[in-house]
This record gives sequence, C-alpha cells and structure tokens, in this order.
Amino acid sequence: MPVRLSSPSGLMQHTPYHHVSVATGTKHVHVSGQIARAADGSAIATGDLAGQVAAALRNTHAGLVEAGAGFPDVVRLTFYVTGWTPDKIGAFMAGVEAVAEDLELPAPMPPASLIGVEYLFEPDVLVEVEATAIL
Repeated sequence: MPVRLSSPSGLMQHTPYHHVSVATGTKHVHVSGQIARAADGSAIATGDLAGQVAAALRNTHAGLVEAGAGFPDVVRLTFYVTGWTPDKIGAFMAGVEAVAEDLELPAPMPPASLIGVEYLFEPDVLVEVEATAIL
C-alpha cells in the first residue's frame, strides 16, 4: 500500500483523522470539490448536513475509483462546511460514519481539515469535499 497513516504521540490524540500520511508512488490523484449532487445535478439531502456529507463522500469515492484509487490511497481530505459551528460535529460525523464501511474510509480518516465557510456552490450546498491520493 502506498500510504501509511499515523498520529504521533506528541500531537492531539483521539481525533477522527490521522495527523500524518506518508505516501510513495508515482501517480497523484486530485479529486475536485464534491458536493451532494446526483449525476443529473439534482440536489441530495437538502438541509441535512449528515446526508450531504455522506453524499459528497460517495461522489468523492466515485472520482477516486475512476482514477483507479480508493479511500485507502488518500493522503489528504479537505472539508468545507457552510456556517460551521462546533455543535455541528455530531451531524458531520454521522455523515462520515454512514458511508465509512461501504467506501472503505479508514478510521481514523487520513489527515483532514474541516474549514468553515460562508457560502459554497449554491445556497443549499452545506459541504464540499476534496481528496488527494497517491498510487
């Protein structure tokens, strides 16, 4: 496997992501920001953060698979969430947990950032996910 994940003892422990990924490989895969939209552009899980996180991760997985990758190959995830406040972490993690097994999303996840933003693609979009993988 080209990716090794770790969380050194000197860094905050018990986070839902690893702090470090080390990758070896020759093929870099970058999946652009994915949102909760079906292939026809229709909205998925309007107003439901957990549902949108799950849908955006499914779309991210589809992009990875197209490139011959999967979540075990991911070295970095970035989540953008509109109107972020710490009380939303339960719904956010519920969305992750809803698809983690089906998508082989490692637990803890690869290194990740959750960035609160004011606005995304359209007013109903609550989350966007970017992924970088190494093969």
